[in-house]
Amino acid sequence: MANGIKDKVAILGMGCSKFGERWDSEADDLMVEAVEECLTDAGIERNQIDAAWFSTAIEEVHVGKSGVPLSVALRLPYIPVTRVENYCASGTEAFRGAVYAVASGAADIALAVGVEKLKDTGYGGLPQRNRGVLQSMYWANASAPGSFAQLATAYSTKHGVDAADLKRAMAQISVKSHDNGAKNPKAHLRKPIDIDTVLNAPMIAEPLGLFDCCGVSDGSAAAIVTTPEIARSLGKKDLVSVKALQLAVSNGTEASHNSWDGSYFMTTRKASERAYKEAGIDKPREQISMFECHDCFSVTELVTMEDLYLSKEGEAWKDVLDGFYNADGQIPCQIDGGLKCFGHPIGASGLRMLYEMYLQILGRAGERQLDNPVHGMTHNLGGFPHQNVSSVSIVGRYDG
Repeated sequence: MANGIKDKVAILGMGCSKFGERWDSEADDLMVEAVEECLTDAGIERNQIDAAWFSTAIEEVHVGKSGVPLSVALRLPYIPVTRVENYCASGTEAFRGAVYAVASGAADIALAVGVEKLKDTGYGGLPQRNRGVLQSMYWANASAPGSFAQLATAYSTKHGVDAADLKRAMAQISVKSHDNGAKNPKAHLRKPIDIDTVLNAPMIAEPLGLFDCCGVSDGSAAAIVTTPEIARSLGKKDLVSVKALQLAVSNGTEASHNSWDGSYFMTTRKASERAYKEAGIDKPREQISMFECHDCFSVTELVTMEDLYLSKEGEAWKDVLDGFYNADGQIPCQIDGGLKCFGHPIGASGLRMLYEMYLQILGRAGERQLDNPVHGMTHNLGGFPHQNVSSVSIVGRYDG
């Protein structure tokens, strides 16, 4: 019987490029930037890597479905490279592939790399998909802000949250993330904002204003994983190990009938339940030290706080206003600035989130370092509220 991957895999090293409008760099340059830091951190040479997983999502920039772009950019020694894409969870999907390869014994050392050059697409947001068997998911008059605005309306209606209170909570989410991002030299947006600026910003899709939406950026992130035993043999003393990796994918229920009320993410609840069980966590509000969740919009972060069972259903907005998720709160959220300050280069985001958890656990996060974090969690949500994928990862100190 399967018993999960808890503590079977350690992170040997991680790297992350500067995120932003990287007009000066190609996707290859960003990958090299992230992987060079990753290799230096791991203390190995690229010829010690047995296999790699490569995540990128937008075909307009990266033509084709193969792993060749990564292998060529890094001059990998003819090893297997698997290209993956799973909506906005693509970066975590690459990490999952590398981790499972090590956990299974198929590889001693594996690499996961994610990259995206969204600025090169010319779009103001994520490019519209208009082909394939799931074309019916993306109507001509649908947009990401419009769809997630409906999530906000459903949430406030179900829980009786006053519109002004909801907007103020969403504004506080953005303010909190910008405060954190201002301390991160790799973030795209590094300017603190105040609540009045958020509340008075142009409206994008009621109730989502300009500062409730994440931006468009370029970036890359990478991880090298191995077994704890191999990591020790390579001289690593303080180890960050993978406690859980779970993925849940919509089966059409949410879009098929009204058993789902549109106020939460069914996939996130399923993935988080399984992740906590795998990690041996039964009181997440007490045992999770920090987390990064998929804040494509401020309301997405608010709803996710409940779907991860960190806030009680219908009460996340109160926790937000009380400062529970601030940098000095009980469970800091988006301590690196989140999608709000990094933007969302799709293939890279999941790995970028893990990069921050890794730094924090090792005490290497500089000005934004938290006090003695034990468990870090990341969450990605891809697709629309009515059909999506959710990934949940938990990492922590290895005590074996």
